[in-house]
Amino acid sequence: MSHAINPKAVAAGLGELWSPRVVGEVDDSYVKVAKVHGELDWHRHADEDEMFFVLQGRLRLEFEQGDAVELGEGEFHIVPRGVLHHPVAENECLLMLFERKSTLHTGDTVTAQTRSLDEQLRPVGRARSSAH
Repeated sequence: MSHAINPKAVAAGLGELWSPRVVGEVDDSYVKVAKVHGELDWHRHADEDEMFFVLQGRLRLEFEQGDAVELGEGEFHIVPRGVLHHPVAENECLLMLFERKSTLHTGDTVTAQTRSLDEQLRPVGRARSSAH
């Protein structure tokens, strides 16, 4: 059945921080949403780019060389494959992520924050668009 999905509403309804959930698929990529606050461990994805799109709030992506990108609502940044990065949200932030299906949550790093693909594929309530 076809229906619109409101990624911001789905992300807002998540109970866990830094635990992305798959809400769609585009070819060989997943569309994921997440609610974040605080920091995710430093990590890199050797073979995949990763796109962070801010639905609400602010996100800072810090990089190994000491530089950073600040993202506000409606902005996105693509972290190229192989780049060591550290996502930080000073306050609660809602994200939409675009990643190839082969992308591991925390890439080359496994910590207590790491979520398996099975965890990311758990069903979530699908908030529909209010426009009909």
